[in-house]
Amino acid sequence: MHPGLRTLGGTATPHAAKTRGLALLLLAETLAMAAWFASAAAIAAIRREQPLEPLSEVLLTSSVQAGFVLGTLASSLLGLADRFDPRRLFALSGAVAAALTASLALLPPVEPVTIALRVLTGLCMAGIYPVGMRIAATWANRDLGLLIGLLVGALVIGSASPHLLGAFEGIGWRGIYLGAAASTLCGALLILPAGLGPHLVRRAGLDLGQFAHAWRNPALRLANAGYCGHMWELYAMWAWLGVFLQQSAAGRDPQAGHGSAALLTFFAVASGALGAWLGGWLADRLGRTAVTIGAMALSGTCALAIGWLAAAPVILALVAILWGISAVADSAQFSASVAELAEPSLVGTMITAQTCAGFLVTLASIHLVPHLVSAFGWTAAFSVLALGPAAGCWAMWRLRRHPDASRLADGNR
Repeated sequence: MHPGLRTLGGTATPHAAKTRGLALLLLAETLAMAAWFASAAAIAAIRREQPLEPLSEVLLTSSVQAGFVLGTLASSLLGLADRFDPRRLFALSGAVAAALTASLALLPPVEPVTIALRVLTGLCMAGIYPVGMRIAATWANRDLGLLIGLLVGALVIGSASPHLLGAFEGIGWRGIYLGAAASTLCGALLILPAGLGPHLVRRAGLDLGQFAHAWRNPALRLANAGYCGHMWELYAMWAWLGVFLQQSAAGRDPQAGHGSAALLTFFAVASGALGAWLGGWLADRLGRTAVTIGAMALSGTCALAIGWLAAAPVILALVAILWGISAVADSAQFSASVAELAEPSLVGTMITAQTCAGFLVTLASIHLVPHLVSAFGWTAAFSVLALGPAAGCWAMWRLRRHPDASRLADGNR
């Protein structure tokens, strides 16, 4: 064993312990992620009480992304996911995020302090999402793609859950925040009894230079480039699909309520869980690069098509759900690729570094969409999002040809 490293979790883990540990992790992740998109779901309810400036709408969503970038950057530099018990890091982050989200119900909906609290919430989410993937990786035994796919599926359902709350007309934006806070707190508590798998290697010391490993290693660099292309599309779609669907419904019927559009948004986003699970199962058998290239090609096609379908509600709903499935089907496989390409003692740090870069990209795309909509309409805005999957396909095709790709999915490139 490398000096300064020690293995946690024992030598032989019974199947029952793995099942229990993963079940608790998935449930905790689902519940804890509710705080992330609470503001995106609350925007429609806030609009019914007061007008919102476009910049305010953007900041309510992008401020969480900005905080997440800061949090993942700090976590990567300090190697937190590889140096400390990931369950405690997850629980502490979730508890603080819950308190911050609950406090939003006591404040004006759009004020500088509100934006600041959303930034801090994003900072906390850096201790939940990548740390959860780190925990899942400790249980992997020739099924890493499926395990991280299951975790991303849980993340997707959790992120969509505030939209389900928003579908109830009388709940109000304060109720959305309080419901999301309660969910996140439950997730923080549930992670503590979850077990750790036998493949957790913890680094005892701090080495700031290890952060650069994500960029010096060519194979890791390509996997990260593919992830950034994927992220250019995904979170901008999640942030603005609901607004597009509500405007489309209002354009067809000015008297239509917001409930049906919010419900469709929930199903479109939550359907990504199916994509994540299916993508993980296929990637372990067909290959990481094969699945990521196929999923990005499909999601990019949906991005190009959906803006033209506002007047065709049935087809619009089908494409929205297909977009939700395909846009997430590849997500877990970028993290799984990093886990397989990185040194074992750096897996947590490399996954966190990857998410930091990807979410930095989302800040640009989330802010860009409303400007494009204002200038050119939804069709052009969503078409620009398709550029990300196109670039991601190119990066993963390059990775597929790299010699290190033989380490992916037990040789399944």
